[in-house]
Amino acid sequence: MEINPDHLLDKIREAKNGSQSAFNYLLDKYWNDVYGFQLKKTKNEYESEDITIQTFSKAFNKIESFDENYSFTTWLIAISKNIHIDQVRKKNASIRSRTSMQDEERVYEIADETPGIEDKLIKEQNLEQLLADIKQLKPHYQQVINLRFFQEKSYKEIAAILDEPMNNIKVKLLRAKKLLAEIIELRKS
Repeated sequence: MEINPDHLLDKIREAKNGSQSAFNYLLDKYWNDVYGFQLKKTKNEYESEDITIQTFSKAFNKIESFDENYSFTTWLIAISKNIHIDQVRKKNASIRSRTSMQDEERVYEIADETPGIEDKLIKEQNLEQLLADIKQLKPHYQQVINLRFFQEKSYKEIAAILDEPMNNIKVKLLRAKKLLAEIIELRKS
């Protein structure tokens, strides 16, 4: 779908002025471009998603430095590429890179069907369907939803718990809410 350049420029300017809806618009419009680019590079969904979140976090943090004479997509992809390069360098330099990625991936394949305390409380409050919808999300999205909405943690607290920058947490929550809304809509239709 072609994006009207004037409309895009308006949204970028709104984002520069701190508009949350403009950030949401840019995230929705360009998520697939950045994620697709990273998926081709990394061939790993989790890593691609993580880099994409970091890309938008960094872009939103530095939006005022975007030069409107250039392509927004190109700017985002350049940020994404640099983040990927940094991660590859860190991975090659760390001991952790010598562990088996297969072992790490197997952890994500094991589904925990045992209801926890939160699950029981939620079911008692007739929110069973919402919980089922949340469980369809990837584990890192489930985690931020749980921390924000069930444990009522602030962005700052979540950033400290997950040891991630606050902008990453904001982008993760935006993405998690969007994916959850899509799951609910699909179920209702």
